[in-house]
Amino acid sequence: MPSRRFFLGSAATMPIAPLAFSRSAQAQPLQTEVLSLFDNLPGQKAIKILAPATDNGASVLVSHNAAQQMFVASAIKTFVLAEALIQDDTPNVVATLSTTQLALNASVWSYASPTFNPPNLTGMVSERTAIEAMMTHSDNTGTDMMLAHTEPDKVRRFITQAGLRATAIPDSTRVFLGYLLGAPDYKTFTWERLLAEAGKPFVNPPLNPVETLASSANDLVSYYFRALQGRFFKNPETLNEFRRILTLDEVIYVVPFPLGASSYCKSGSIDIPGFHCLCVPGGMFFNNRWVYFAFIINWDAEAATDPATYTAFLSATSEALTRVFNALSA
Repeated sequence: MPSRRFFLGSAATMPIAPLAFSRSAQAQPLQTEVLSLFDNLPGQKAIKILAPATDNGASVLVSHNAAQQMFVASAIKTFVLAEALIQDDTPNVVATLSTTQLALNASVWSYASPTFNPPNLTGMVSERTAIEAMMTHSDNTGTDMMLAHTEPDKVRRFITQAGLRATAIPDSTRVFLGYLLGAPDYKTFTWERLLAEAGKPFVNPPLNPVETLASSANDLVSYYFRALQGRFFKNPETLNEFRRILTLDEVIYVVPFPLGASSYCKSGSIDIPGFHCLCVPGGMFFNNRWVYFAFIINWDAEAATDPATYTAFLSATSEALTRVFNALSA
């Protein structure tokens, strides 16, 4: 494993310029309260909160820097999940996921894989197990298994057809690491090469036009707005499985999200010397209202970790969601 700390995974497993809010039908004090929560955070931030209007309440829209493409780390794994479920979209989707077997070996091993623990585990595992490893523990080996199975270009086609213009995924997490390390053969970067390169500095930035994990607050909210309502799936069983999997992210309890809301999320983070990222996107349902959101921060800090900023951002996110929850529950 690398001698310097590297992590690409869920925000739950990691130890803004003032925001400007668009006008909405909600009272101005709520916007001002939410605004103040992020005032003292460093770096570049993007935030979007959308609660569509219902018969019982007006819409809420909070937005800052929402069109900006930013690094979002493992938050892109939700797009891999969606494409996998689209490919298996039948009333028997759970049986298909449970019986489809995927190879676990050196062809898919990657760093930051707490479930599959390379190189100690090999064999065949179900597609459902790989998905749950990817989404629950942000396991990068599970992610590369699913990218190999669904095919990266098919995931990109889904992203394009969904109109998500600021979103980009890598061919695999291992290819992404190979590109960051400046390997000329990053497209065929092997597990052995990855081990051999441990401790070497990155020469390319995480957010780049070649191999990256990027999106925008607009794209993430647009995606969750449709995906959580089943717009991309034909069968209710597939939507049920999609929603179930998105309840498994530990960040729901680490942030924490408001008690009393059904919460869905796939978070992401990166923590390397010089660059850090946290991303918390998803949706909540309560009081017969849906709220969709994306909170993203990219910032520079020389240390391998920045727990103060990490904690402050998650605390502000929790408080923002709680204040929206309280306002719409009144």
